[in-house]
Amino acid sequence: MCAQGFSQELRQKQTQSLVLAPQLRQSLKILQVAAFDLRATIQEELQTNPSLEELPMENVSLEESASEKSKEDSSQEDNSSNNEEINFEENFEILNKLSEDWRDYMAEAGGATSYSTEDQERREHFFNSLVSETSLQEHLLDQASLSDINEKQRQAIEYLVGSLDNSGFLTTPLSDLALISGLSLSEMQEAHRILKAYDPPGIGAFDLQDCLATQLEMKRRQGSYAYEIVQKHFKLLTRRRIPDIARKMGIDVDDVQEAIEEISLLDPAPGRRFSEDNNRAVLPDVVIEKDEDKWKVSLNSDYIPRLRISSAYKEMMAKGTLSKQEKDYIQEKMRSGKFLINSIEQRQQTIERIVNEIVRIQEDFLEEGVAKLRPCTMTQVAEAVGVHETTVSRAIANKYVDTPQGVFELKFFFTPGYKSSDGEAISNTSVKDMIQQLVSQENPSKPLSDQEIVSRLKEKDLKIARRTVAKYREELGILPSNLRRQY
Repeated sequence: MCAQGFSQELRQKQTQSLVLAPQLRQSLKILQVAAFDLRATIQEELQTNPSLEELPMENVSLEESASEKSKEDSSQEDNSSNNEEINFEENFEILNKLSEDWRDYMAEAGGATSYSTEDQERREHFFNSLVSETSLQEHLLDQASLSDINEKQRQAIEYLVGSLDNSGFLTTPLSDLALISGLSLSEMQEAHRILKAYDPPGIGAFDLQDCLATQLEMKRRQGSYAYEIVQKHFKLLTRRRIPDIARKMGIDVDDVQEAIEEISLLDPAPGRRFSEDNNRAVLPDVVIEKDEDKWKVSLNSDYIPRLRISSAYKEMMAKGTLSKQEKDYIQEKMRSGKFLINSIEQRQQTIERIVNEIVRIQEDFLEEGVAKLRPCTMTQVAEAVGVHETTVSRAIANKYVDTPQGVFELKFFFTPGYKSSDGEAISNTSVKDMIQQLVSQENPSKPLSDQEIVSRLKEKDLKIARRTVAKYREELGILPSNLRRQY
């Protein structure tokens, strides 16, 4: 019998992998979030980047912010770092490669190069079918169910939880909630005190300042510089006025910086780690309205902070008294800050270009309604705008547009469709609208069968299979004809 031996050896193997750099991840996040949610994302960066400061919101436009940034760029001492051009679209090169590789794979595997309407719908269903995670509301109500509280306190907490925004802040005054709920103000205040002790820390705060102070209190840091800055110098903190804070507190700049680093570890939006509550208020990111004979696209920038590079840090660089390590650190933070500012501006420009293209395609819809909605794909818009399909996908995600026909998700305008006998393109959303109208006008005693609906649509020069009509009818929540019949 021959013994079989085992051995170990080291081998080198070269492989390729795609890695998303931190700046690319930040660009994707900025592009994808809605305008209202973008503020929290920017506030996170403000907490970690001392070279950034926020301009006052009043009387400042994005164009003025861009002008401010341009002046700052020209005044920097280190030209080699300041002249770095940041091409936002190049950040999506990795995503382009992934998409191309996937298409090549599919072509080799199946040989198919085109999609039918049903294929497109299945694809959309695949991307939209995400596993639902626990929402903030569910997480808090679960804690309430385990708490030793009375029925009125539980009822008050339910009102409070239902009034939280996506960041976990309570934006409705307790006095108003007391009136709405029929509970006393003292009962609502006690319920609020209980809620603020729940996880995550800082939940139920009235604003960012209250949120950060609450988290420091839970850490028993009331006597720290960090707590004093949050409580007494919050406006200076949000604008990164570090020298001013140090002067008012009578401490060194290094102590202020150390306190800010402690504050940066806190969560500025404790509710965002949870999935969104589907019952959310919709704030349009874009408004489409007619100005005389032309359609005008306006972006909602009310919630987007205006940023600039701190002049205090520019002065520190200009003095030439910093060590190489300090200088490298500040330069890196300035580059990161400028990248953030550029990414925000590029985000706005990209969304505006995409919506302008949507307006061009969907002008009939804007004039007449859903019946005139035209088929539109992300690839079609991407080619017209000059970006990649993945850029369009992220730019329209989580965003709403206010139109003369109502408020819609931007994704609403991207839909496959059909061609009528005269060659006119009709979206499947318009087809559903036709089915809805046919059913609403039918004789209740003789409701239309799916085959009869097919025939009616054919009379409108639209040829659709019966199974497609049945699927659309189910999606519209319309019962089969035998269940709709009224005797």
